[in-house]
Amino acid sequence: MTSPIEAISTREDSDISAAASCLKAAGDNLRLQILASLSSDSFGVLELCQIFETKQSGMSHHLKVLANAGLVNKRREGNTIFYRRCDDEITEAEAILRNAIYALADTLKLPETVSTNLEQVYRQRADASKLFFLENADAFREQQELIAAYNVYGPEVAQVLTYSPYEENACALEVGPGAGEFLPELSRRFAKVIALDSSAVLLQQSREFCFAQQLANISFVHNDTAYCRSLPAAVDCVVINMVLHHTASPSHIFADAAHCIKPGGVLLVCDLSAHDQDWVREACGDQWLGFDTDDLRYWATKVNLKEGVSRYFALRNGFQIQIHQFIKQ
Repeated sequence: MTSPIEAISTREDSDISAAASCLKAAGDNLRLQILASLSSDSFGVLELCQIFETKQSGMSHHLKVLANAGLVNKRREGNTIFYRRCDDEITEAEAILRNAIYALADTLKLPETVSTNLEQVYRQRADASKLFFLENADAFREQQELIAAYNVYGPEVAQVLTYSPYEENACALEVGPGAGEFLPELSRRFAKVIALDSSAVLLQQSREFCFAQQLANISFVHNDTAYCRSLPAAVDCVVINMVLHHTASPSHIFADAAHCIKPGGVLLVCDLSAHDQDWVREACGDQWLGFDTDDLRYWATKVNLKEGVSRYFALRNGFQIQIHQFIKQ
């Protein structure tokens, strides 16, 4: 039988061993840069090889060292494994050390070549999404309805919007309005509405839909969410309906959206919960197989957004939809 003293000694030895492993893993130039690149996004092994111009065998070794030290973990997205910073529950001492390493990594300025390669990976993701919508714009509604039709989630988002604070003569912006189904809802509630879409074909569909509805208070902008940076604290409400799983960097979408939201304004996000139905990548152009709620909350917290109302509901086809209201602090 182990005595109390022996138990304490064993725990202390374990803590020391874990700390040493963590410090050793972070005490490498490349591994520290990998942690910096994983600050708010996840990447596959091949993407990290491209970013750091490293052979796959070498990158896999470094990721294994980081994983064994509890600094990264992995998530399967269909047939691809993505690596991210670890958020597993650990002891208080280990958490202090891990958070200190992450904080240090966040202060680093990545080499110019790494930053350039990182942006190229994002562009490749975005280009793949744009190509899908360019080739499938006419059939997108049918493909989207394989997962969830607008009449399933639209009224639910509208209900959450009812609980959202905004003033008279307020302005709303919808990211990726698609065929424009939610725009009449925004047009009715807000004095000014901006429809923002990186797909010219889908934006034209939204424009034609709203013209037929005789909605005169909507402007249409062909751009990505970087456009939000030109509207600092100018928008009362941003809506993102079933769009995040198509984007190159969901965390960047949160950051861009938060930049244009007024203090006290809201971000409404409707998207899929994490799932394992990989067929949606080819059929619907999805880059991500839904999201864990903790991921959405993490991205929101990083840009000073606090969660308000949330709703969840399951569909008969096995998918689950989550809707979150985030309020700008």
